[in-house]
Amino acid sequence: MKLNKTRLDLALARACKSARDLRQEGIPPSTLTRATRGEELTAKSAGRIARALGVDVAEIMEEAKQ
Repeated sequence: MKLNKTRLDLALARACKSARDLRQEGIPPSTLTRATRGEELTAKSAGRIARALGVDVAEIMEEAKQ
C-alpha cells in the first residue's frame, strides 16, 4: 500500500502536525521516510499514520492505477 505524498502533506497540515509529532506517537522514522517517498507500506503502518492524523486511510492512499 502506498501513500500519496500530497495527500499526506495535506493531512499533516490539517491536523497541525509534523513528522516529529508522528514519531512521538510511535511511528518509526523509517516508516515515515518510506511513506513520504511513496514506497510500499504495510496496511498496519498506513493505518497507524492515518489514525495519528485523524483521517481515514483512504484519504491518504495513492490511487490504484487501472
